[in-house]
Amino acid sequence: MSELLILNDVETHIGQYHILQGINLEVKKGEVTVLLGRNGAGKTTTLRTIMGLNTATKGSIVYKGTEFQKLPTYTIAKKGIGYVPEDQGIFAGLTVEENMRVAIRVENDETAKRMDYILNLFPDLKTFWKKPGGLLSGGQKQMLSIARAYVNENELLLIDEPSKGLAPIVIDKVMESILQMKDTTTILLVEQNFMMASTIGDCFYIIDDGRTVSNGTMKQIKEDDEMKRKYLGIA
Repeated sequence: MSELLILNDVETHIGQYHILQGINLEVKKGEVTVLLGRNGAGKTTTLRTIMGLNTATKGSIVYKGTEFQKLPTYTIAKKGIGYVPEDQGIFAGLTVEENMRVAIRVENDETAKRMDYILNLFPDLKTFWKKPGGLLSGGQKQMLSIARAYVNENELLLIDEPSKGLAPIVIDKVMESILQMKDTTTILLVEQNFMMASTIGDCFYIIDDGRTVSNGTMKQIKEDDEMKRKYLGIA
């Protein structure tokens, strides 16, 4: 199985702070790769660095065989990488329809098919199609954020903390939706909810203090109580 995305010794500074100090990971096409680690470990900064929102000060980011760590964010997005930020990033004053339309790069038959698919996946969005995004519940906003990234023909989705702040019943719905999406796209997921991460993920990387410290299959970490205790705080 080929590697779609490779990070080699990536470092990132934000102001005077040295946040990422050596991130190494490979995302294989067709898999869900999960970034694990405690709060503040550098997981979100890793996704932001891939998208060019934070600048990699060292190392390389290779997507489909080409380095792009010096490219602007809009160019990276055009290469086929969708991003679902931790804060969802929707436009509260725009309707659900307008939020979706703004996200579309190219309108064609394939985009229309993907729009139909995503609205069947998230029927709440169809119900609130003409309503402002700011009126949606937290779970519905998360659905809209994921839908905007998925509607384009992105080969890779970066999804940051999709379960954050959601009720358990909504988490189940988001989890089910991501499981369906993994049939058609590759996903790099940051997720603190270990049950959700272990259900969705194929493999994992653990980040601790800005460095990659371990990786393997999800089956391996589910069975490794010492690693979960040490790096994730799971008793």
